[in-house]
Parts: sequence; structure tokens; C-alpha cells
Amino acid sequence: MIALSLAEIAAVVGGQTHDIPDPSVQVTGPVVRDSREAVPGSLFVAFVGERVDGHDFAAAVVAAGAVAVLASRPVGVPAIVVEDVQAALGALARHVVDRLGATLVALTGSAGKTSTKDLIAQVLGAKAPTVFTPGSLNNEIGLPLTALSATEETRFLVLEMGARGIGHIRYLTGLTPPKVGLVLNVGSAHIGEFGGREQIAQAKGEMVESLPAAEDGGAAILNADDPLVRAMASRTKAKVVLFGESDEADVRAENVRLTDSGQPAFRLHTPSGASDVTMRLYGEHHVSNALAAAAVAHELGMSATEIATALSEAGSLSRWRMEVTERPDGVTVVNDAYNANPESMRAALRALVAMGKGRRTWAVLGEMAELGDEALAEHDAVGRLAVRLNVSKLVAVGGREASWLQLGAYNEGSWGEESVHVSDAQAAIDLLRSELRPGDVVLVKASRSVGLEAVATALLETAAEGEVAGR
Repeated sequence: MIALSLAEIAAVVGGQTHDIPDPSVQVTGPVVRDSREAVPGSLFVAFVGERVDGHDFAAAVVAAGAVAVLASRPVGVPAIVVEDVQAALGALARHVVDRLGATLVALTGSAGKTSTKDLIAQVLGAKAPTVFTPGSLNNEIGLPLTALSATEETRFLVLEMGARGIGHIRYLTGLTPPKVGLVLNVGSAHIGEFGGREQIAQAKGEMVESLPAAEDGGAAILNADDPLVRAMASRTKAKVVLFGESDEADVRAENVRLTDSGQPAFRLHTPSGASDVTMRLYGEHHVSNALAAAAVAHELGMSATEIATALSEAGSLSRWRMEVTERPDGVTVVNDAYNANPESMRAALRALVAMGKGRRTWAVLGEMAELGDEALAEHDAVGRLAVRLNVSKLVAVGGREASWLQLGAYNEGSWGEESVHVSDAQAAIDLLRSELRPGDVVLVKASRSVGLEAVATALLETAAEGEVAGR
């Protein structure tokens, strides 16, 4: 964070100082909410959770070097006390970003936010110092903490914004007002909470409504291939830039293909030129993510060649998202277990098939959460797709929703041993350990709440143990 005195911070957040001998002392380190991350010069934010009260760690973080605690009550060590810690954290973030010279880029969408954010960060990072959201910390706490990690040297601040209802994006853009706003897509993720795609579009479109006018440098980056996103052009005064495979897109891809290893390649076209891209990531769905990143970068002054080079060099920065590991015996494990929705599930299955040409393919799939009334139909459709794509074996893991996956496969024609329903992750692990053969490709994917990353972890640990035993 940029250096601020405790007196300045108290004034910004409307707080009272307690047990602070010298209010001129500055916070020069990070702002943290995890007491284990406290370092000399840091500011600790004490949240009261369901199980843990951050105020209980106040003495420990100060002993570790934290300058003070942002708290809702006095804690016996230097503290700035406020009525609402979350609101105070947001106010501090807004104050800091207003003082920064950085260009704020914000993005939202139903699927692909984190992967696209990582691509944007890597492309812009090739041009100038860039700070970006770690992982998926995209809510009212994670977003201001990310913004507060920027410094005077930061030139680009890339922020992922999530939403679970109308008004959420509006609130987040109020904390960190973007100059460039990107909307990726409107899909089925959280449709049960929102109540329908139109409501999702209404919520995501708050992004472009927040942008400054075109004459003030505002730019809305919209997916030309998604009608609900493209329609958001009427909701903004910013310059509209379209990306996608449509001929009408300002930034588009031509000659899209997958390499033999399942990595996308295409010809990138921008208003100022074209260049070839071959990505290190896996799956054709990353083409749209790459085009979104390219549109942002082009709007911020990068050439087609610079963008293509950066996209071709970019890797995966966030765990459990098409994380590909090859075991010593040639089994390839694709850990995509961080989250799942119908769109990302279909994309992952297609990537599995592309990677597994000439090899046995396994789709270990669990529940896609928060689909509401569409849950049965969507799980059934994914099971059917696995059969149509000739996935060698579908392993549906979990309860009712998983049974719908398996039933969809069965009704599509998977009548033998091509599909199976197991009760939990351990049952899937036991099955795979007994039946995997060298050279197989295994995709593991489900909503985060299912915890299927345990399957991928167990498969890799099994291989490591076998390698040690064989030495």
C-alpha cells in the first residue's frame, strides 16, 4: 500500500484512535485480514466471522510488527476503531485508488473471470507494473484488499468482480471505479440465486454503467458473441469495444484450432494489425478469454504483436483451473475442480477429448451448484454430452445431481461400463486407482463445494509414492 499515517487512515475511515502513542506512524506494509500474514509495517483488519474473531489476534499481530489494527472495538493495542470494519476497508481502498496514477481495469461475467483476469494481468504486466486480484478474491473484502496492495509504481490495477445479486457490481465499482470495464458472458452460474439470465445480465451490466464517458477515457469491452452482453452497449456512455469470433468484433480470432495437446491457436486481429497466437493453456474456451484480454490490452496501447507474444507466453496463475500434470507413468491429470457451471463443464469436456486423442479419457464430474430449477436438465445434458464426445468413461461423484449426470449418459446410450455413479470422492479415488492405465487422461471437475480436488491430489500422490517405491 502507499504509505499513510495512522492519523490519515483514521480520518479517511471516520475512526477513533485507541492506544496509539504516535498517530504520525505510517503503515508501510500490506493491509491483511489473516493474522498469519502480519509483517512489520502492516495494518491488520479484524473481522468477526462465524467461527473466528479477528480481534482475538490483535496482540499477536502487533507483536509480529503490525502498526495497528482496524477494529470495531478497542483491543488493548494500537487500533483505529470504526462502527463497520468492512465499510471502513472499502473507504480506505477508495481513498488509495483515487491517489494512485494507475489505470483500473475491472471485469465480470458468469464464467472465465479468473482465467481471463490472469491473462489480462500477464499481458499488461509485459508492458508495465501490474497488480491484480489473487485467485478469486473478488468480493467486498477481497477486492479492496487487492486494491490496497497497489503502490506508487503500479500502472495497471486489474480487478475481478463477482456478483450474487443486483447491486453487487455497483457497490464494488463504487469502491474501485474502473476506467476500462469488461463483461465476458451471461451464463448459468448462480442462476438459482439470480432468478434468470435476464437478471444476471442486469447485474453484470452495472459494470458498464459505472464507466466514465468515452471523452473521459472510459472503455466498455463487450463480448460480441453473447447477445445479452452485446446489448449492454446501450447502457454505457463509454467507448464500446467488441471482442469475439464474430466478423463484427473489433478484436477477433480467425483460424481457431487446437494443437495435438489441446492448446488453442488462432490468428489475432485487432484494429491496428494481426498476429498469430499459440497458447500454453488448455481448451478452446480460452480463445474467448484471450480475445477479451487482447481487447483490453489494445485499448491500453499495446500492439497486436506485443499482445500475441504475451498471450503465447501466459500460463495459469490460479490453482485447480485446467491444471495439467503428467504422472511418470504417462497418466495426465487435469485438475479443473475449482468451480463448475454448464458452460465451463462443456468446455472442459471438449478440452479433455482434444487432449486425449488416441488415449483413454476419464471425466470425473460432480455437482454444478446453484442452478435452481435448471439443475436436472443441465446435469442431464452434461452426461449426454460426455457420451456424444466419446469420453471413454464418465465417473459421476456425489448425490442426486451426480446421479442425473450418470442418468443422462445412460439415456444417451452409455449402457455398459462407460459411465458409473459413485458416492463420494474416496470412492472415485479407489475406482481410478484400480482401473487407470498408463497414458490415460483424467479430467476432474465440479463446483467448489464438492471438493473434488481431493481426487486429483490423490492421483498425483499415488504416482509420487509409486515413483519413490520404485527407486
